[in-house]
Amino acid sequence: MSLYDLAKPLLFQADAETAHRSVHELLAATQDTPLEQLLADHYTVVDSRLRVDAFGQTFHNPVGVAAGFDKNAEIPNALAALGFGHVEIGGVTAEPQAGNPRPRMFRLPDDQALINRMGFNNDGADVIGDRLAETDCTVPLGVNIGKSKSTPNDEAEEDYLYTFERVREGGDYFVVNVSSPNTPGLRELQQRDRLESILGTLQDAGADPLLVKLSPNLTNAATEEALDVVDSLDLDGVIATNTSTDRPASLHGDHADEEGGLSGDSIEGEATSMVRFVAQRTDKPVVGVGGISDAEGAYEKIRNGASVVQLYTGLVYEGPSLARDINRGLLELLERDGFDSIEDAVGADL
Repeated sequence: MSLYDLAKPLLFQADAETAHRSVHELLAATQDTPLEQLLADHYTVVDSRLRVDAFGQTFHNPVGVAAGFDKNAEIPNALAALGFGHVEIGGVTAEPQAGNPRPRMFRLPDDQALINRMGFNNDGADVIGDRLAETDCTVPLGVNIGKSKSTPNDEAEEDYLYTFERVREGGDYFVVNVSSPNTPGLRELQQRDRLESILGTLQDAGADPLLVKLSPNLTNAATEEALDVVDSLDLDGVIATNTSTDRPASLHGDHADEEGGLSGDSIEGEATSMVRFVAQRTDKPVVGVGGISDAEGAYEKIRNGASVVQLYTGLVYEGPSLARDINRGLLELLERDGFDSIEDAVGADL
């Protein structure tokens, strides 16, 4: 039994957001201290077979932290020390935002899932941009950019541009988030003309590499239209997917009907299907997100077309050894299936 197994019952006595903040503060206390290197020595799996080159970045392993865990770019190196191959911070908005009223994050332990309606709570682009400028992250650092709640959709381009210009020096890649279910009207920006305008504005400003994060709740036709934009603008990649507004009938617990985005085991199949759908329709690298909590889940997304993967909810339920455990498991799966590297396994099932 790990230390996290012992600590989890105590953490789970607190509400989900309070527990998350406690873990966040513990990780912050290790960053830039000798403890950070001790964590890295314990959790990092070093093996050239795990290396992936995608959208201009070199990932020493394919397992990353999804946006939302470190909204304000406070602990990227502490997360890297847990063995993650990349960290995506944010979502960052032009204006500082308190987010939606609490409670706004809910555990569904029987489903190994979370529902959140955080609402892009963050310190804002000016503060986070300054913080990123002082951060030398040890792994590729992505910046997830969202729209300020107070900004009308017809002014979205300027809002995204303001944020990008303030975080550009600190990011290794940039993600346009038009798919969070927790900002009113945001997902309307996935419509072709709006998406083209936002992405084109950022490209003109020098955003590179530039990716877009899509919702799992888009129809096939809408997803194909978004991918047409990706290809026509020659974007660098697609993140599939964000949290889901769907509520499977299998959900259990008192919070199953809460509003917000569902993540975790309950959307794993839906997310993997979306990865496959996207990978079959574009030759751009795909980042697979949704329900990953073990090596088998990560490997399934990779075989269905994901070059790299990200997780968040799995970290809540499985603890700090998760990236290490997944990477070790991926090496075993590569050997089982006769692949020389992760890159050789990408899209094997397509």
